[in-house]
Amino acid sequence: MIDIVEILMHWSAGRSQNELAVSLGVDRKTLRKYTGPARAAGMEPGGPPMGEADWRRLVAEWFPELVDARLRQSSWPAIEEHRDYIAAQLKVGVSAATIHQRLVDERGLDASVASVRRWIRANVPDDARRAQVRVLRECPPPGVLAEIDYGRLGRWRDPRSGRRRTVWAFVMVLPCSRHRFLRPTLVMDQREWTAAHGEAFAFFGGVPARLVPENVPRNIFQLLWLTLLCGRGPSLPVAAVVNGAAGWFSGT
Repeated sequence: MIDIVEILMHWSAGRSQNELAVSLGVDRKTLRKYTGPARAAGMEPGGPPMGEADWRRLVAEWFPELVDARLRQSSWPAIEEHRDYIAAQLKVGVSAATIHQRLVDERGLDASVASVRRWIRANVPDDARRAQVRVLRECPPPGVLAEIDYGRLGRWRDPRSGRRRTVWAFVMVLPCSRHRFLRPTLVMDQREWTAAHGEAFAFFGGVPARLVPENVPRNIFQLLWLTLLCGRGPSLPVAAVVNGAAGWFSGT
């Protein structure tokens, strides 16, 4: 980040813009931007010396967005509308990434996950954020648990249509061995969700006793996917924890 105070102190001492650009690695346009308010206030290079504290006070007046992060976050007002929801989710241990995904899917939020994380750090009290601290648990025995996640991989240009499309990923991880199954997809509806589970079980060669989804699209819960999955083949003893605390689905 550019140190505006350093620029102004060197400028005030009489150094030329060429010298400042070379020594501080800042282009002339940027130098004019940050020295402009000083010139507008009647200051000139070589004037009466000022201390660093005086310059910091003036920088805070001239460029408040550099002091108060809230003023340079254009997406924060939209996130602020969901303050109570975010605080409640944090208190029950939901991660910032999952909160962001739910806000996008369920409430139409137009903001990046990085913006949500910055907003949480700056605006949510420590007691709410404390629930995000996770204590590592003991590794479960083989076959007991599988963790499931779902998220956006990025954008991909379809060579047939030439369109840029969003690519999503279904991920299942076995905590005991850390073996991982990843299935890219262009859509994650109930059919794809069920198919991804079947392929993961085939890849691992078995079905864990518990499935723990971390970040699951809302539309998935419109279908009892577990019942359909178990109905495709032999009866499977499966219990799934849905979104960590939302409830239980059981199949036998």
